[in-house]
Amino acid sequence: MSRQAWVLVVIAGILAIATLVGAVVLAVRVVRTRRMLSGLGAGGKVAFYGALIYTIFPVDVLPDPIYLDDMGVLAAALIYLTRLVHKRRAVGRHLPGQPDALPEGDRARRVP
Repeated sequence: MSRQAWVLVVIAGILAIATLVGAVVLAVRVVRTRRMLSGLGAGGKVAFYGALIYTIFPVDVLPDPIYLDDMGVLAAALIYLTRLVHKRRAVGRHLPGQPDALPEGDRARRVP
């Protein structure tokens, strides 16, 4: 093999390792976000388990040395789970100037 071919192989290897590390970092962040939610709704469970199964399952849209599709699915799940965490915190937080308890009819409308 020529010197240029070796350089291309090394660069491709470095890019493959970088995308693998990125996918692992995203997977760890998804798992940590899952731990913050005590009770996931159906959408949160589907997003969490679906993203992990897609990442681990060997059949992908792109071949396994290219982890860009896995990273996209993990990033989308992370964004969705993070929004669920923020919604849960906003509902649980008592804002100044609001009554402690809402009347029964307004309770259902308070959740965004």
